[in-house]
Amino acid sequence: MESPFSLHPQLAADTVPVGGLKLSRVLLANDANYPWLILVPRRPDIRELIDLTADDRLQLMHETDAAARAVKAITECEKLNVAALGNMVPQLHVHIIGRRHSDAAWPKPVWGAAPATAYDPAVRDGFIAALRRQLGL
Repeated sequence: MESPFSLHPQLAADTVPVGGLKLSRVLLANDANYPWLILVPRRPDIRELIDLTADDRLQLMHETDAAARAVKAITECEKLNVAALGNMVPQLHVHIIGRRHSDAAWPKPVWGAAPATAYDPAVRDGFIAALRRQLGL
């Protein structure tokens, strides 16, 4: 019997829920240095893109596209970084990070470049509301 989906504890600790798309849970990284979404397909025991069915891979690409477009529209960022690394957290998840030439890590990757900065709650809630509108959540 297949185990039920559960969010990896590290992802739960490092994010705020935004909502759910057809396949993925949408999370906002708790780091105000960058507008940073994480999509987690709600499938149990999935570590790699190739572990998804063909239909789920296609759905994840559609959802990644929608989330990236939402980040771009809301933040008017200069660059989008999209990645599914999984080196620290084995559960399949896709990072969508809006980047600016003035951000704390530019032009390097964001990981480890600057300590995470907590969002002001009002700013975070406004960003989440805008994301929900853009994504139809």
